[in-house]
Amino acid sequence: MKVKIKGLDVNYEQYGEGKDILLLHGWGQNIAMMKPLGDNFCNRFRITILDFPGFGESEEPKEKWNIEMYSNMLEDFVKEVGIKKPIVMGHSFGGRVAIRFSSRNAIEKLILFGSPCIRIQEKLPLSVKVLKKLKTLPGLNSLGEYMKKYIGSRDYKAASPIMRQTLVEVVNEDLSKFAREIEEPTLLIWGEYDTEAPVAEAKELEKIMVDAALILLPGTHYAYLENLPRVVEILNNFI
Repeated sequence: MKVKIKGLDVNYEQYGEGKDILLLHGWGQNIAMMKPLGDNFCNRFRITILDFPGFGESEEPKEKWNIEMYSNMLEDFVKEVGIKKPIVMGHSFGGRVAIRFSSRNAIEKLILFGSPCIRIQEKLPLSVKVLKKLKTLPGLNSLGEYMKKYIGSRDYKAASPIMRQTLVEVVNEDLSKFAREIEEPTLLIWGEYDTEAPVAEAKELEKIMVDAALILLPGTHYAYLENLPRVVEILNNFI
């Protein structure tokens, strides 16, 4: 199904009956990445999964977006499809949007899977230092943009020009202040070997949130899928 939000066609699925669960996928992903979770809870919850604008079958934004704009879109979407006080589950980028959304909207509970939120300063690799230096030199800004295609992240290389700009906006925002505002029970489920959202960030997030608990599972950035039966068992006890 599709609905018009912020002038864009947004693709979504809604199925099951009961209290609302809202599932939010990660960067470069789509509905399919969250459906294994939804399918395990549709017998007693109403499941809603959307393709964020720029992903799956949803229309791409006309300009670069940031977390605030995705959150605003999600607020309009929730109203349009009749979702009330949902249990929100987000993976990675979807978890970042979930944090901003949950900080100012009524939710039941929040579950975050490998969702980077706090920017911990790390030593930059030489390639990135070179890129940053190039962008400061007169006449070389365009060369810096050219080099990004070759030394940037996998997600950056795969994105369209608009979504590349959006990715930069998304990953550079520290959401700590919003995470602190969330009072609802929050469960953090992380992979022990997650290199995209390190466990150190998860532990810090657990400290700053009002009511959060961290569960570490064997696996990577996709530990919620790699340990799906265990995750379903954990969530059944939490929600």
